[in-house]
Amino acid sequence: MGVISNGTTLLDAGAIDSGVPTGAMTLIKTLTASGSSTLSFVHGASSVVLDGTYKQYLFKFINIHPASASKFEFNFTIDSGNNYNVTKTSTTFGVFHTEADNSASLAYKTAHDLAQGTGNQILSVHGDVGTANDMSFCGTLRLFDPANTTFVKHFMATSNFVDNGPTSMNPFVAGYGNTTSAINGVVFAMGSGAIASGQIKLYGIK
Repeated sequence: MGVISNGTTLLDAGAIDSGVPTGAMTLIKTLTASGSSTLSFVHGASSVVLDGTYKQYLFKFINIHPASASKFEFNFTIDSGNNYNVTKTSTTFGVFHTEADNSASLAYKTAHDLAQGTGNQILSVHGDVGTANDMSFCGTLRLFDPANTTFVKHFMATSNFVDNGPTSMNPFVAGYGNTTSAINGVVFAMGSGAIASGQIKLYGIK
């Protein structure tokens, strides 16, 4: 079925001009943790593409399991991983609900936002990711146009994890890397201890 606008056929029988963005998601790299202190995606290293090829990059976190109860965090680099210390301003809030159904809340997390901070941005706001086998961290982080050298670099993340409550935690984190330099790497780590297991997948979004 064709799509016609003002007498002009835009789409016909499923065909589309190759220059029109279709929102395709391309898997770039998968990293698997095994007692890993960090997991890093750096442009040009191990076939990682983190440049102007895509305007949006999507990280997917699959069952991130810490060696010790801790927060899951990330940071950016503009010098290919020599330093992970990009200045960031962010906003964070979270929702939680206990398994026992005796407590629930929606709250802004002042302690976990950044105001021109260079340290790691916490993704697991509200609590620590637990270590039991029925506890892990899953979610997504979107990074927009990291190779742009005119504008700051926006990011948005949402996730769910289980703490030692046991409690279901649903954090929301957003902000920007306050730099006009190209961001060419992202590192993920626990606030303390190693990432015992889990995967992070990097996709490019056309």
